[in-house]
Amino acid sequence: MVLGKIEIETKTKAEYETEMTETPTNEQFPIVFSNNTPIIFLPPRLSILEAVDFKTAYQALLETESTPEEIVLDFQNTDFMDSSGVGALVTNFKAAQTREIRLVLKNVRPPVMAVLSMTELDRVLTIHAVARETSPRTAATVDRRPPETHPSVRSWTKRAIDIVGSLVGLTITGILFVPIAIAIKRDSPGPIFFGQERCGWLGKKFRIWKFRSMCDNAEQLKDKVKNQASGAFFKNDKDFRVTRVGKYLRRTSLDELPQFWNVLKGEMSLVGTRPPTAKEVESYKIPEWQRLDVKPGMTGEWQVNGRSKVRNFEDVIELDLRYQRNWSLMYDIKLIWKTIWILFRKNSGAV
Repeated sequence: MVLGKIEIETKTKAEYETEMTETPTNEQFPIVFSNNTPIIFLPPRLSILEAVDFKTAYQALLETESTPEEIVLDFQNTDFMDSSGVGALVTNFKAAQTREIRLVLKNVRPPVMAVLSMTELDRVLTIHAVARETSPRTAATVDRRPPETHPSVRSWTKRAIDIVGSLVGLTITGILFVPIAIAIKRDSPGPIFFGQERCGWLGKKFRIWKFRSMCDNAEQLKDKVKNQASGAFFKNDKDFRVTRVGKYLRRTSLDELPQFWNVLKGEMSLVGTRPPTAKEVESYKIPEWQRLDVKPGMTGEWQVNGRSKVRNFEDVIELDLRYQRNWSLMYDIKLIWKTIWILFRKNSGAV
């Protein structure tokens, strides 16, 4: 991996334009050429609409007859980037790698740098120049936190509910741990817990924890199981990898109790969107990255609206976006109560 490196000298768009040899027509993403190297200037915001246009403009540049050895993305005007912007950046980076083109980021401002650092993209992308605030007063007040992509992200009340709820949940988990652990070990060999890499807010990777409900080598056998769902997620009603105890744990959702630890750490929330795997995210189109604008949840619209029956990824996206549109603290509480009620219904859990 190439670590991002910091340089002091930067150039403005005007300075680049004095050196340019050609300027393709593109109002939102102006491109200039300096020594045959294309420099794309990013807009002030890089969210869903801009991200789609960014990918389109970038792909058009790659399809020109003369393929450049290097492409520079200038972020000097960009102060906001959400999950869709991250998705566009990742997609374009992979496209450059495929064509053996070097992608360089310059003049990255603190708010964008915070997103790159949080998602660890600064370890993968080549960052040649980081914008500095020239005014000490401005530098002192600049917000280096990741952007508020959704009101729920920085709600202290929601976070307080998560902490209290996770502590209660971990207490319940501790009480049930011994009988669940004994049942898992007696049923099949292997560890008690199962950990898997998932993608959270803005695509940040974390390890989600569950009580193991499958055989120990389940990941290696996944290719032998037919996916009954369409799109970027996996589902099979009769997955042979699920153990006898695992079927019960899934039907009662007891397998998800260890996720209260993820909630306590702040990687998840009690209520949110379904946490996708890294492999699922790799196949996302730009608009689908919107579901990562909020933290993933132990429960949410998908879980209380027939999660075992949902087979189309577009339906999952719609449920996730519905949660984002309707979010409020009372809406979270409503979904929590619906989840508790559903857990006592027969065959309500995952399969």
